[in-house]
Amino acid sequence: MAEPVVGSPMRLETWFGPEEFAERRQRVFERIGDGAAVLQGAGPLRGFALFRQTNEFLYLTGLEAPQAYALLDGAKGTATAFLPDRPEKSAEEETLLYVEDGDRIRAATGLDEVLPWSALESRLRGCKRVFTPLAPVEGAMSARDVLQHAAKVRAPDPMDGGETRQSRFVARLRALAPDADIVDLSPILDEMRLIKSPAEVAVMRYAGKLAAQAVAAAMAIARPGLREYDLHAEMSRVFLAGGARGEGYRAIIPSGVEHTWDGHYMRNDGPLLDGHMALMDCAPDVCNYTSDIGRMFPVNGRFAPWQRELYGFVVRYHRAIMSRVKPGVLPADALKDAAEEMAEVVGATRWSKPCYEEAARKALEFRGHYSHPVGMAVHDVGRYFDRPFEPGLVFSLDPQLWVREERLYIRCEDTGVVTADGFEPFTSGAPLDLDEVEATVGTRA
Repeated sequence: MAEPVVGSPMRLETWFGPEEFAERRQRVFERIGDGAAVLQGAGPLRGFALFRQTNEFLYLTGLEAPQAYALLDGAKGTATAFLPDRPEKSAEEETLLYVEDGDRIRAATGLDEVLPWSALESRLRGCKRVFTPLAPVEGAMSARDVLQHAAKVRAPDPMDGGETRQSRFVARLRALAPDADIVDLSPILDEMRLIKSPAEVAVMRYAGKLAAQAVAAAMAIARPGLREYDLHAEMSRVFLAGGARGEGYRAIIPSGVEHTWDGHYMRNDGPLLDGHMALMDCAPDVCNYTSDIGRMFPVNGRFAPWQRELYGFVVRYHRAIMSRVKPGVLPADALKDAAEEMAEVVGATRWSKPCYEEAARKALEFRGHYSHPVGMAVHDVGRYFDRPFEPGLVFSLDPQLWVREERLYIRCEDTGVVTADGFEPFTSGAPLDLDEVEATVGTRA
């Protein structure tokens, strides 16, 4: 599949055809029997932001339109979208889709019908089982774990009613189909989204390439005297020039010991000082898909001995766990095998401090280095750690090391896909080898 021209905005049709969405809907039909699946898309635009569809709705429909609803009728095997009427002529008329655009929508998505809002209510009457996502739906720069945490924090707030657009929608479904069982569609979609199709792999390969290019470009401009947001700005330039919508998640760009110790530091406004190491953890949003990458590098272009010692160990461990990703292998077994290899490295290394050796040994005991699925969200849905690797699984490898005595946090990360015979990293275009990193930092004014 050819990549789009650099500088052109990403369009869904660049990567997916209507057959992709029809195949996904067919898999849902097979799971819901004669029930109906109903989904609510993203709400109306606020101000002049770019519209971004929710992941769950886009995954099954391919429809990028605000205030859209979809009904998958399991008994008939048909899929229908419900949209508002086009308002009076406005600036939005040329960029947003409405019910009047039915022919165009059907051609792009393979949906069977496009009807006005008013038709949805009658279609729901008489349904005996209604499937709808009950887990928090993902929007721009969000992932389910983050949304669930936010809901937990919000719950005890005495001045907040706690209602969301999604909860109001579910309540409305119960009112329109009072005799129906409301069933959670989220587990079905989670299982489907875990293993990516060839088209999904293609868009994620491109997102990973952009992420790697952004990190390499940030390394090239890095030098003492800049600030973390200068690296963030360079990252954004690469993403936008490559056609991405923007960030897939808020970039993590700490420099120095204190900022880096915070694993999800996101202020990105501190100074880059001589002797600091900086971390780049970022990825673009390309057609609702993202990636994940992590690289550390010395701001002055030369690793100090302790930096080379610790980061070099993590990079070597990274390569060890990557080499063991193969279909049919359990992640836990692969980690155990890699840890045994690296234990010999720890024993053969002359560590400059006992606490560094202890940190390396503890890193080999940590079982989170095969980190999380990646897809439409950076922390994507689905579970893979307790099942063998299989082709089409996209996830991040993220070996980490903590020296608690000195508050040092060291890591590197790549995202890729399990293939028929191993692992294809999408983000390998960013320098990882320490000598290559030093040869890149500060090479562009």
